[in-house]
Amino acid sequence: MSIFIGKDTTLVVQGITGRDGSFHSKQMIEYGTRVVAGVTPGKGGQTFEGTVPIFNTVADAVASSGANTSVIYVPPMYAADAIIEAADAGIQFIVAITEGVPVLDMTRVYAFVKDKGARLLGPNCPGLISPGESKVGIIPGSICAPGPVGVVSRSGTLTYEIVYQLTRAGIGQTTCVGIGGDPINGTNFIDALAAFEADPATRAVCMMGEIGGTDEQEAAQFVKDHMTKPVVGFIAGQTAPPGRRMGHAGAIISGSAGTAAEKIQAFEDAGIGVARRPIDFVDLIKARLR
Repeated sequence: MSIFIGKDTTLVVQGITGRDGSFHSKQMIEYGTRVVAGVTPGKGGQTFEGTVPIFNTVADAVASSGANTSVIYVPPMYAADAIIEAADAGIQFIVAITEGVPVLDMTRVYAFVKDKGARLLGPNCPGLISPGESKVGIIPGSICAPGPVGVVSRSGTLTYEIVYQLTRAGIGQTTCVGIGGDPINGTNFIDALAAFEADPATRAVCMMGEIGGTDEQEAAQFVKDHMTKPVVGFIAGQTAPPGRRMGHAGAIISGSAGTAAEKIQAFEDAGIGVARRPIDFVDLIKARLR
Protein backbone atom coordinates (compact mmCIF):
# COMPACT_ATOMS: atom_id res chain seq x y z
CA MET A 1 0.00 0.00 0.00
CA SER A 2 0.96 3.67 0.11
CA ILE A 3 -0.18 7.05 1.39
CA PHE A 4 -1.81 9.98 -0.45
CA ILE A 5 -1.27 8.56 -3.97
CA GLY A 6 -1.41 5.12 -5.56
CA LYS A 7 -2.70 3.16 -8.51
CA ASP A 8 -6.08 4.90 -8.26
CA THR A 9 -4.55 8.39 -8.66
CA THR A 10 -5.77 10.25 -11.74
CA LEU A 11 -3.75 13.39 -12.35
CA VAL A 12 -4.30 16.76 -13.96
CA VAL A 13 -1.17 18.86 -14.62
CA GLN A 14 -1.59 22.62 -14.25
CA GLY A 15 0.96 24.29 -16.50
CA ILE A 16 1.47 21.19 -18.63
CA THR A 17 2.80 23.10 -21.66
CA GLY A 18 5.43 25.09 -19.75
CA ARG A 19 9.10 24.12 -19.59
CA ASP A 20 8.95 22.37 -16.23
CA GLY A 21 5.41 21.10 -16.61
CA SER A 22 6.05 19.43 -19.96
CA PHE A 23 9.36 17.87 -18.88
CA HIS A 24 8.02 16.39 -15.67
CA SER A 25 4.72 15.36 -17.24
CA LYS A 26 6.68 13.13 -19.61
CA GLN A 27 8.58 11.69 -16.66
CA MET A 28 5.38 10.98 -14.74
CA ILE A 29 3.73 9.35 -17.74
CA GLU A 30 6.79 7.19 -18.38
CA TYR A 31 6.74 6.11 -14.74
CA GLY A 32 3.16 4.92 -15.12
CA THR A 33 1.23 7.74 -13.46
CA ARG A 34 -2.26 8.12 -14.90
CA VAL A 35 -2.00 11.67 -16.28
CA VAL A 36 -5.53 12.20 -17.59
CA ALA A 37 -5.57 15.94 -18.35
CA GLY A 38 -3.54 19.11 -18.54
CA VAL A 39 -4.46 22.77 -18.03
CA THR A 40 -3.03 25.79 -19.82
CA PRO A 41 -5.35 28.78 -20.27
CA GLY A 42 -5.78 29.58 -23.96
CA LYS A 43 -4.62 26.14 -25.16
CA GLY A 44 -7.79 24.20 -24.53
CA GLY A 45 -8.56 21.68 -27.25
CA GLN A 46 -4.91 20.79 -27.87
CA THR A 47 -3.20 17.63 -26.65
CA PHE A 48 0.06 16.90 -24.85
CA GLU A 49 2.21 14.23 -26.47
CA GLY A 50 -0.77 13.45 -28.67
CA THR A 51 -2.68 11.66 -25.92
CA VAL A 52 -3.34 13.94 -22.92
CA PRO A 53 -6.16 16.45 -23.53
CA ILE A 54 -5.49 20.07 -22.56
CA PHE A 55 -8.19 22.31 -21.08
CA ASN A 56 -8.47 26.02 -20.34
CA THR A 57 -9.63 25.49 -16.74
CA VAL A 58 -9.29 22.88 -14.03
CA ALA A 59 -13.08 22.68 -13.76
CA ASP A 60 -13.29 21.64 -17.41
CA ALA A 61 -10.49 19.12 -16.94
CA VAL A 62 -12.16 17.55 -13.90
CA ALA A 63 -15.55 17.44 -15.58
CA SER A 64 -14.11 15.64 -18.59
CA SER A 65 -11.52 13.36 -16.99
CA GLY A 66 -12.65 12.81 -13.40
CA ALA A 67 -9.16 13.69 -12.11
CA ASN A 68 -8.79 13.44 -8.32
CA THR A 69 -5.26 14.90 -8.01
CA SER A 70 -3.51 17.98 -9.37
CA VAL A 71 0.13 18.96 -9.66
CA ILE A 72 1.07 22.60 -10.20
CA TYR A 73 3.96 23.84 -12.34
CA VAL A 74 3.17 27.54 -12.74
CA PRO A 75 5.18 30.70 -11.86
CA PRO A 76 5.03 31.97 -8.24
CA MET A 77 2.78 34.91 -9.07
CA TYR A 78 0.08 32.55 -10.35
CA ALA A 79 0.55 29.61 -7.99
CA ALA A 80 -1.89 30.73 -5.29
CA ASP A 81 -4.69 31.17 -7.81
CA ALA A 82 -3.84 27.80 -9.37
CA ILE A 83 -4.15 26.07 -5.99
CA ILE A 84 -7.46 27.81 -5.28
CA GLU A 85 -8.75 26.90 -8.74
CA ALA A 86 -7.91 23.23 -8.20
CA ALA A 87 -9.60 23.10 -4.79
CA ASP A 88 -12.65 24.94 -6.13
CA ALA A 89 -12.93 22.40 -8.96
CA GLY A 90 -13.20 19.53 -6.48
CA ILE A 91 -9.64 18.20 -6.60
CA GLN A 92 -9.00 16.35 -3.32
CA PHE A 93 -5.19 16.28 -3.38
CA ILE A 94 -3.15 19.21 -4.71
CA VAL A 95 0.63 19.12 -5.09
CA ALA A 96 2.29 22.53 -5.54
CA ILE A 97 5.86 22.24 -6.83
CA THR A 98 6.32 26.00 -7.34
CA GLU A 99 9.03 27.73 -5.31
CA GLY A 100 8.83 31.35 -4.19
CA VAL A 101 5.09 31.60 -3.46
CA PRO A 102 4.60 34.67 -1.20
CA VAL A 103 3.79 33.80 2.41
CA LEU A 104 0.87 36.26 2.38
CA ASP A 105 -0.63 34.36 -0.56
CA MET A 106 -0.30 31.11 1.36
CA THR A 107 -2.24 32.44 4.34
CA ARG A 108 -5.39 32.73 2.23
CA VAL A 109 -4.70 29.60 0.19
CA TYR A 110 -4.25 27.44 3.29
CA ALA A 111 -7.61 28.45 4.71
CA PHE A 112 -9.40 28.04 1.36
CA VAL A 113 -8.05 24.53 0.78
CA LYS A 114 -9.01 23.45 4.30
CA ASP A 115 -12.52 24.86 3.87
CA LYS A 116 -12.89 22.80 0.69
CA GLY A 117 -11.87 19.62 2.51
CA ALA A 118 -8.88 19.09 0.21
CA ARG A 119 -5.24 18.31 1.01
CA LEU A 120 -2.34 20.46 -0.24
CA LEU A 121 1.26 19.26 -0.42
CA GLY A 122 3.76 22.10 -0.71
CA PRO A 123 4.42 24.63 -2.10
CA ASN A 124 8.17 24.58 -2.76
CA CYS A 125 8.30 20.80 -2.57
CA PRO A 126 9.41 17.92 -4.82
CA GLY A 127 6.07 16.16 -4.56
CA LEU A 128 5.84 12.47 -3.73
CA ILE A 129 6.19 9.00 -5.14
CA SER A 130 4.73 5.63 -4.22
CA PRO A 131 7.25 3.30 -5.88
CA GLY A 132 5.71 1.02 -8.47
CA GLU A 133 2.34 2.79 -8.20
CA SER A 134 2.40 6.50 -8.94
CA LYS A 135 4.70 9.54 -9.07
CA VAL A 136 3.42 13.11 -8.70
CA GLY A 137 6.12 15.77 -8.86
CA ILE A 138 9.83 15.69 -9.55
CA ILE A 139 11.29 12.89 -7.39
CA PRO A 140 13.32 10.65 -9.74
CA GLY A 141 11.65 7.28 -10.09
CA SER A 142 14.97 5.58 -10.85
CA ILE A 143 16.24 5.94 -7.26
CA CYS A 144 13.12 4.44 -5.66
CA ALA A 145 12.00 0.87 -5.06
CA PRO A 146 8.88 -0.66 -3.46
CA GLY A 147 9.33 -1.68 0.15
CA PRO A 148 8.32 -1.17 3.81
CA VAL A 149 9.80 2.23 4.73
CA GLY A 150 7.96 5.55 4.63
CA VAL A 151 10.00 8.69 3.95
CA VAL A 152 9.04 12.29 4.78
CA SER A 153 11.31 15.32 4.41
CA ARG A 154 11.36 19.10 4.37
CA SER A 155 14.22 19.06 1.87
CA GLY A 156 13.92 17.84 -1.69
CA THR A 157 17.58 17.03 -2.23
CA LEU A 158 17.80 15.28 1.14
CA THR A 159 14.82 13.19 0.12
CA TYR A 160 16.72 12.03 -2.95
CA GLU A 161 19.85 11.29 -0.94
CA ILE A 162 18.08 9.22 1.71
CA VAL A 163 15.97 7.32 -0.82
CA TYR A 164 19.04 6.55 -2.91
CA GLN A 165 20.92 5.24 0.12
CA LEU A 166 17.98 3.08 1.18
CA THR A 167 17.41 1.65 -2.28
CA ARG A 168 21.10 0.93 -2.78
CA ALA A 169 21.02 -1.04 0.49
CA GLY A 170 18.01 -3.04 -0.68
CA ILE A 171 15.48 -1.19 1.49
CA GLY A 172 12.42 -0.11 -0.50
CA GLN A 173 9.81 2.53 0.27
CA THR A 174 6.02 2.67 0.58
CA THR A 175 5.79 6.40 -0.19
CA CYS A 176 8.40 9.18 -0.26
CA VAL A 177 6.91 12.58 0.61
CA GLY A 178 8.58 15.99 0.29
CA ILE A 179 6.54 18.45 2.37
CA GLY A 180 8.58 21.52 1.42
CA GLY A 181 10.49 24.02 3.52
CA ASP A 182 8.29 27.12 3.39
CA PRO A 183 6.91 28.67 6.62
CA ILE A 184 3.33 27.83 5.58
CA ASN A 185 2.69 24.55 3.83
CA GLY A 186 -0.33 22.38 3.33
CA THR A 187 0.93 19.08 4.76
CA ASN A 188 3.27 18.83 7.73
CA PHE A 189 5.29 16.10 9.40
CA ILE A 190 2.44 15.04 11.67
CA ASP A 191 0.06 14.62 8.72
CA ALA A 192 2.54 12.30 7.00
CA LEU A 193 3.46 10.43 10.18
CA ALA A 194 -0.20 9.78 10.98
CA ALA A 195 -0.76 8.45 7.45
CA PHE A 196 2.27 6.16 7.70
CA GLU A 197 1.12 4.90 11.10
CA ALA A 198 -2.25 3.97 9.56
CA ASP A 199 -0.68 2.32 6.50
CA PRO A 200 -0.32 -1.44 7.09
CA ALA A 201 2.49 -1.73 4.53
CA THR A 202 4.73 0.80 6.28
CA ARG A 203 6.90 -0.81 8.96
CA ALA A 204 9.27 2.08 9.73
CA VAL A 205 9.63 5.78 8.89
CA CYS A 206 12.55 8.04 7.94
CA MET A 207 12.00 11.72 8.79
CA MET A 208 14.33 14.48 7.57
CA GLY A 209 14.01 17.85 9.26
CA GLU A 210 16.03 21.03 9.27
CA ILE A 211 16.73 24.09 11.38
CA GLY A 212 14.08 26.76 11.94
CA GLY A 213 10.61 26.61 13.48
CA THR A 214 9.25 23.92 15.78
CA ASP A 215 7.72 21.42 13.35
CA GLU A 216 10.27 18.73 14.22
CA GLN A 217 9.69 19.10 17.95
CA GLU A 218 5.93 18.80 17.45
CA ALA A 219 6.47 15.77 15.23
CA ALA A 220 8.69 14.19 17.89
CA GLN A 221 5.95 14.62 20.47
CA PHE A 222 3.46 13.02 18.07
CA VAL A 223 5.79 10.06 17.59
CA LYS A 224 6.14 9.66 21.35
CA ASP A 225 2.40 9.89 22.01
CA HIS A 226 0.83 8.16 19.01
CA MET A 227 3.18 6.04 16.91
CA THR A 228 3.84 2.34 17.32
CA LYS A 229 6.20 2.11 14.33
CA PRO A 230 9.89 2.97 14.66
CA VAL A 231 11.01 6.36 13.38
CA VAL A 232 14.52 7.47 12.43
CA GLY A 233 15.32 11.16 12.02
CA PHE A 234 17.93 13.58 10.73
CA ILE A 235 18.30 17.35 11.14
CA ALA A 236 20.01 19.36 8.40
CA GLY A 237 21.81 22.62 9.14
CA GLN A 238 23.72 21.59 12.24
CA THR A 239 26.51 24.12 11.50
CA ALA A 240 24.27 26.98 10.32
CA PRO A 241 24.77 30.38 12.02
CA PRO A 242 21.75 31.96 13.78
CA GLY A 243 19.72 34.46 11.79
CA ARG A 244 20.90 33.37 8.37
CA ARG A 245 18.53 31.85 5.84
CA MET A 246 19.76 28.46 4.72
CA GLY A 247 18.07 27.52 1.45
CA HIS A 248 14.47 27.28 2.59
CA ALA A 249 12.45 30.26 3.76
CA GLY A 250 11.60 28.33 6.91
CA ALA A 251 15.19 27.33 7.66
CA ILE A 252 16.09 30.32 9.81
CA ILE A 253 17.17 30.01 13.44
CA SER A 254 15.30 32.76 15.27
CA GLY A 255 15.64 31.37 18.79
CA SER A 256 16.72 28.32 20.75
CA ALA A 257 13.69 26.33 19.56
CA GLY A 258 14.93 26.43 15.98
CA THR A 259 18.42 25.08 16.48
CA ALA A 260 19.59 21.68 15.33
CA ALA A 261 20.67 20.76 18.86
CA GLU A 262 17.22 21.43 20.29
CA LYS A 263 15.55 19.38 17.56
CA ILE A 264 17.97 16.47 17.95
CA GLN A 265 17.32 16.47 21.69
CA ALA A 266 13.56 16.35 21.01
CA PHE A 267 14.09 13.36 18.71
CA GLU A 268 16.15 11.52 21.29
CA ASP A 269 13.64 12.25 24.06
CA ALA A 270 10.88 10.75 21.87
CA GLY A 271 12.84 7.57 21.17
CA ILE A 272 13.58 8.53 17.57
CA GLY A 273 16.86 7.13 16.27
CA VAL A 274 19.04 10.05 15.19
CA ALA A 275 21.18 9.82 12.05
CA ARG A 276 24.24 12.05 12.18
CA ARG A 277 24.80 11.61 8.43
CA PRO A 278 22.28 10.67 5.72
CA ILE A 279 24.00 7.33 5.13
CA ASP A 280 23.40 6.42 8.79
CA PHE A 281 19.73 5.86 7.95
CA VAL A 282 20.60 2.51 6.42
CA ASP A 283 21.94 0.86 9.56
CA LEU A 284 19.37 2.52 11.81
CA ILE A 285 16.46 1.33 9.66
CA LYS A 286 17.92 -2.16 9.23
CA ALA A 287 18.12 -2.53 12.99
CA ARG A 288 14.46 -1.55 13.35
CA LEU A 289 13.18 -3.85 10.60
CA ARG A 290 14.59 -7.01 12.17
